[in-house]
Amino acid sequence: MVPNLQSGMENVYVDTSAICYIDGKRGELYYRGYSIDELSRMSTYEEVAYLLWYGRLPRRSELREFRKSLSLERELQEEVYSIMELLPKSVNPMGALRTIVSYLGNLDGEPSVTVEDVYRKGVSVTAKIPTIVASLWNIKNGREPIRPRKDLSHAANFLYMLHGEKPSKDEERAMDVALILYAEHEINASAFAVMTVGSTLSDYYSALVAGIGALKGPLHGGAVEEALRQFMEIGSPERVEEWFWRKLERGERIMGAGHRVYKTYDPRALIFKEYARALGEPELYAVAEKLEELVESHLAKKGVHINVDYWAGIVFHALGIPPELYTTIFAMGRVAGWTAHLAEYLSHNRLIRPRLKYVGEIGRRYVPIEERG
Repeated sequence: MVPNLQSGMENVYVDTSAICYIDGKRGELYYRGYSIDELSRMSTYEEVAYLLWYGRLPRRSELREFRKSLSLERELQEEVYSIMELLPKSVNPMGALRTIVSYLGNLDGEPSVTVEDVYRKGVSVTAKIPTIVASLWNIKNGREPIRPRKDLSHAANFLYMLHGEKPSKDEERAMDVALILYAEHEINASAFAVMTVGSTLSDYYSALVAGIGALKGPLHGGAVEEALRQFMEIGSPERVEEWFWRKLERGERIMGAGHRVYKTYDPRALIFKEYARALGEPELYAVAEKLEELVESHLAKKGVHINVDYWAGIVFHALGIPPELYTTIFAMGRVAGWTAHLAEYLSHNRLIRPRLKYVGEIGRRYVPIEERG
């Protein structure tokens, strides 16, 4: 019997999971049964990470202890800063992040990979990634890294390390919500990469590096920067329609539009849009809103709708985050989901070993090199 083929493994179920549910037709997203709308309005990234890892919302004392654990793990060893200094200034920030997370694995003397190890190491790496990202950027631009503070939230501490000053409450909340929206999204390419490496019983850091490497690809994590650039390229709402039709005539993509799973408006994009309206530059927002109208009017019938990347760049731009770092923000949030999936899969681990349908020749005769001419 010839096995069924699904290009790109589209709609192929590889396991069961209690972490995330996506209803692509209705545009709904749930973390551990909780709507993303509720979590983005009422929760924090630290609470969401706890929820994803342990399957329930923490009690007050548990959340306080979890936040403390994260805050105590933010600092990097001095040798890590030295390695950052040695990286080429031209290095892609995601490539640099991949290198530093890999090096952290060399500093951890326990290569075993159990569910308990994953959560313990997950606290350390989740806490350190914001420090790595902010420090890499400052070093790249000839500045001293700004050391983390223990008295700030996960979101506020990152903005503080990036800019050198404590963010406003509105800025802190926007960053917090962004990390919540990026924290988890079922078994996408990076989560599958993490699970695949984890299934071999390799170490936590190797699995995380695989996820970072997958996210680095422009088809997975790179669209936020390009979406913002297209708004800047258009320049004004009056130019949107001409730009839109020219793009379609050339067969080019509208960045931030279309998704493999969602057949309607991405629920995360709706939330990002609220923050883009509140914090973003009015002209950029007006351009994006006009382009959104055209996408939803003319491309929706083809199943192309606005996705999470569309509005995120305007929010990050308002927070003073340089476009080169946008994909690292994705990783900063998604480490919670990667850790959750790795721990869940290890609890009933089976080596991931899919098959490929062979379409080549069989039984070819070997011709000695003397007879090949």
